[in-house]
Amino acid sequence: MFDIVGRRFRFFLISGVALLIAIISLATIGLQSGIEFSSGSMTTVSFEKEVDQGELKQELADLGYPNAIVQSEIRPAGGGVFYIRTAELGDEEKAQLENDLAARFGNLTETEFSSVSPMVAEETAQNAAIAVAVAAIGVLLYITWAFRRMPNPFHYGTCAVIALVHDTLVAIGVFSILGGILGWQINLMFITGILAVIGYSVNNTVVIFDRIRENLTKGVSPNFEVVVNNSLVGTLSRSLNTSLTTLLVVIALLLFVGASIQNFAVVLLIGIIAGTYSSLCIAPTLLVVWEKGEWGRFLRLAEALR
Repeated sequence: MFDIVGRRFRFFLISGVALLIAIISLATIGLQSGIEFSSGSMTTVSFEKEVDQGELKQELADLGYPNAIVQSEIRPAGGGVFYIRTAELGDEEKAQLENDLAARFGNLTETEFSSVSPMVAEETAQNAAIAVAVAAIGVLLYITWAFRRMPNPFHYGTCAVIALVHDTLVAIGVFSILGGILGWQINLMFITGILAVIGYSVNNTVVIFDRIRENLTKGVSPNFEVVVNNSLVGTLSRSLNTSLTTLLVVIALLLFVGASIQNFAVVLLIGIIAGTYSSLCIAPTLLVVWEKGEWGRFLRLAEALR
């Protein structure tokens, strides 16, 4: 039988390194805010002829938009779709910009335009932060209530929240690195992806916790560590199969739907991998650490990573 619980401090070490990298990335690179969070205008244009992204960015700089951010979605049949982020544009400015681009690169079609003022951007950022906080608190309360008949039900809720914070930080950290390399910005699809990661992480964790409760009720072993390990092994194939099939769907979305849901798909892809890991190797093993009073050893490990 796999001894997953016996290797818990190795898993904590792996998570600690991943979280350290994520925190360093967020501190040094940060996240580039989309217009929903920092105001501005986003114009989606489609060119009939193939256009080089670098040339388009240079043309925008020549037209007076040196800080414009350009993302592309190249079509196999030729031409391309570009997402152009600029400062907030009025109707006349938008029309002039499109005319100038058409004069330089040929016919274009505006497929989408959105503009957000600074006030709306600030309100959106606040609402997004509240949504994530409410989700975490709701998870803690629900799991504590669902396992209320177990000894120390608050431990279950707390471990589940620690696992989802782990998954969220890893997803945000990896996205920060990708954003620094590829210039990706966070938007509402990013927040949607984070909330989906929280839901997915909790779903896997609850399934394992429920098996632990079942095995404790059956009296599989008087040793809590053995009960948790048996529960993990019993749900291992289910967790891996579910994650694999979900990953295939997300990869298909990322490859074939395109840049419109890019942030959502990428965050969900990272989150599923992190969530599968944390639901198997972090949340249940933290229960064992709590039960056996091993927080001193856990804190020494955390100190070693600093």
